Amino acid sequence: MTAAQPQPSSSAPLRIVDLFAGPGGLDMAAKILEQDAIGIEWDGDAYQTRKAARLLTVHGDVRDYGPNSEEVREATVLAGGPPCQTFTVAGSGAGRRALDRVLSLVDDLGKAEDVSDLDLVIKKAEGFDDERTALVLQPLKWALEAHFRGRPYEAIVLEQVPAVLPVWEAMGEVLERIGYRFPRVEAAEPDEDGQLLLGEVIRARRPAKPSPRAFVLHTEEYGVPQTRRRAVLLARRDERPRFPAPTHRRYRKGVASSVGAPGLEPWVSMRTALGRKDHFVVVSNYGTGGDPKARGRRDATTPSATVTGKISRNRLQTRDGRDIGRFTHAEAGQLQSFPRAYPWRGGNVAQQIGNAIPPRLGVHILSAALGLEPPTREIWKRLEAWTPSPSPGHAAAAAAAD
Repeated sequence: MTAAQPQPSSSAPLRIVDLFAGPGGLDMAAKILEQDAIGIEWDGDAYQTRKAARLLTVHGDVRDYGPNSEEVREATVLAGGPPCQTFTVAGSGAGRRALDRVLSLVDDLGKAEDVSDLDLVIKKAEGFDDERTALVLQPLKWALEAHFRGRPYEAIVLEQVPAVLPVWEAMGEVLERIGYRFPRVEAAEPDEDGQLLLGEVIRARRPAKPSPRAFVLHTEEYGVPQTRRRAVLLARRDERPRFPAPTHRRYRKGVASSVGAPGLEPWVSMRTALGRKDHFVVVSNYGTGGDPKARGRRDATTPSATVTGKISRNRLQTRDGRDIGRFTHAEAGQLQSFPRAYPWRGGNVAQQIGNAIPPRLGVHILSAALGLEPPTREIWKRLEAWTPSPSPGHAAAAAAAD
């Protein structure tokens, strides 16, 4: 089913098709960069949010569409973040247990000689215990189908949880064989704590091993007020895309934000991102098995822990242990770097927020993949100040009232 949606926001041609688009993290990044995008999303709740945010959307199952579908055939950039639940520590783990099979299917897709071969491989992938596991293959299937049809995508952007990095690497090998190139990621020595600061990877200029085709980014190094790790694949056909260089320091427990590479900004705390003046502590039972003594705690003066669909369960306390409520949906969205005015709709909003790619990270990786200049302060001001435009009916009614 294709749902009626507003037309792209500018006269520019449709550029990006976003598979498994969720509530709109990557599409919001595209909008801020003035790049027209259309997302494919089947979840009704996420669709309601996208509709309220005026994001162009196909409401349906990615598997029912392809690069030749009427709604998306003009797109020249492929993006996607397949469902991660079966790959995450928090999920069932079916994706991790089936990793060898997934990699074998990636290899089979790479051996396909035409679109019908691709369909046969995808048919073979239907036997997973959790059908969501096979969805990770869809971006490669789309990329290869576009290649076979003689209209390959100019650029490809994929992101997922770190456990999917081997899959992205394997897909990168296939894409490389049909002409795609990848960012050059240079090696660096660990710092004095034995940790490798990504901000120093770019500055080290040491002899590197062969460049990987995918890599893991730490979101706080891109100004997101949250310690979240994402496996990313960036590819272009016409030239090697630039690596999205970090702009902020890596968060390390007990280390001040002023410590680190001098050319980078301090990481952003929850308190700063939310504009709150009070001091609070976030208390989570995530991963504790119900043991109160194992509950994670993060002070307001640090970035948030990874935002998941369980963020609505987190409690806020004063430093002396007094409960002071929970994060609002708007605040949880801000920890993912969504603008405060983002119009969350439908049910299970916490899960929508937890599933989304942080728009700020999306701006960085889209800019790199599309060959745009690194984002400026003007871009960030535009993101923070964004508000949903009124619907045509609302605008018409307002004009009539005047």
